[in-house]
Amino acid sequence: MASTFMQQFTRKSKTVAKRSTKKYLEEALYRKLLKGGSEEESVRQQLNEFLKSHKSAYKWEADHSLKLLRQRKLYGPALKLSESMTKRGMNKTVSDQAIHIDLIAKVRGIASAETYFINLPEASKNHLTYGALLNCYCKALMIDKAEALMDKMKELNLSLTSMPYNSLMTLYTKIGQPEKIPSIIQEMKASDILPDSYTYNVWMRALAAENDITGVERVIDEMKRDGRVSGDWTTYSNLASIYADAGLFDKAEKALKELEKKNARRDLSAYQFLITLYGRTGNLLEVYRVWRSLRLAFPKTANISYLNMIQVLVNLNDLPGAEKCFREWESGHPAYDIRIANVLIGAYAKQGSLKKAEELKERARRSGAKANAKTWEIFLDYYLRNGEIKPAVECVENAIITGRGDGSKWIPSSTVVRELMEHFEKKKDVEGAEGFVEILKKAVDELGVDVFESLLRTYAAAGRTSPIMRRRIKMENVELSEQGRKLLDGISVE
Repeated sequence: MASTFMQQFTRKSKTVAKRSTKKYLEEALYRKLLKGGSEEESVRQQLNEFLKSHKSAYKWEADHSLKLLRQRKLYGPALKLSESMTKRGMNKTVSDQAIHIDLIAKVRGIASAETYFINLPEASKNHLTYGALLNCYCKALMIDKAEALMDKMKELNLSLTSMPYNSLMTLYTKIGQPEKIPSIIQEMKASDILPDSYTYNVWMRALAAENDITGVERVIDEMKRDGRVSGDWTTYSNLASIYADAGLFDKAEKALKELEKKNARRDLSAYQFLITLYGRTGNLLEVYRVWRSLRLAFPKTANISYLNMIQVLVNLNDLPGAEKCFREWESGHPAYDIRIANVLIGAYAKQGSLKKAEELKERARRSGAKANAKTWEIFLDYYLRNGEIKPAVECVENAIITGRGDGSKWIPSSTVVRELMEHFEKKKDVEGAEGFVEILKKAVDELGVDVFESLLRTYAAAGRTSPIMRRRIKMENVELSEQGRKLLDGISVE
């Protein structure tokens, strides 16, 4: 029996203007979910309100909402929406199930995605769901499972497209085996599987990884000769990036001109890549020209565009230009975005202008944007460069307390931990070392042998003993080196 919620997702024409507000949402679902911005907490709140309201939405709204949430990497809310659709009666298409596999893998891990796939009806196990699971393996760099699943897909004579081959080639690129890619291209050709723009992009990147720029150019020529695939703007963005990496800036800029020709539909991402890549060639005039074009095409310019532009200007040492762009953003965006402020805070800190960096952090706080882990990292780097240990430790603690935006823990790098512990050793500062160890415990479950042996060296340098040190190390299940055990013998005096 079809449930009430099934009616929510019945396919309708793509309009919400005339529907009943008693039964349906007053606005399109995706607009409701993103009305407070793209921060995960806000999206979760809006999603919970929708689910509690028991109001309806059309299926195309749910599909489009999932697409937008995935684009913004809001995988948790996307998974919750996808699961709610199923619980309330919507029969998923195989394409929906493939998307669900991807979401489960991102939120709950590969094992959960495998379980979902195994439990699918046999009719749903086609090239889409197999391909989704393969892509999960490839992204997780699970080589053996990826190769075995690809072999299984061939064995089942599934209707393969370029997508699973693209996933496998991306995997080989990430693990540093680009030499495997040409043979995959040959297999695709032998099976008459049409490459797409992504295929050509991965192929070019593989050749570039082996410094074969001539080979990259041959791929572009082959794509043009083939004629079945017209390179889109991403192809020329990729080519320009390859040239820029090789220091061939004139060729990079020629590729960027081709990119602009391909961007007839005025894709926002294309403009942003143009700005970034012109920045990499050092062409400030072109950066500003493209920025003006972006602003004309998108008068309500998104935060991400300002973030990109300000970062490029900072990289080109055009700090006055970055500040002007920041003021423009600030005046038109009452909702503060700490990521944008961080770019300028980082620039100020790098040039030694701590006062300016602190003032901007405070301005952001007053405007409702609290410092995030990245903010504290910026100040941490500054204090370490200047040998100011006490505020550096405070930054580590603040970053740990704040955590990352996705809800995961922020953990200081091994380099930072080592530098701070070495300082305490040198200064024979047992209290400082112990205090820092307590802070680290808030971020990691196991401190590790390096931290404890450094702590032992600090005790030894200070001529201090500890009657509980041996018991502490035993409780932490730390396996000391021979030198560490000797230090422990001298320090752990009952």
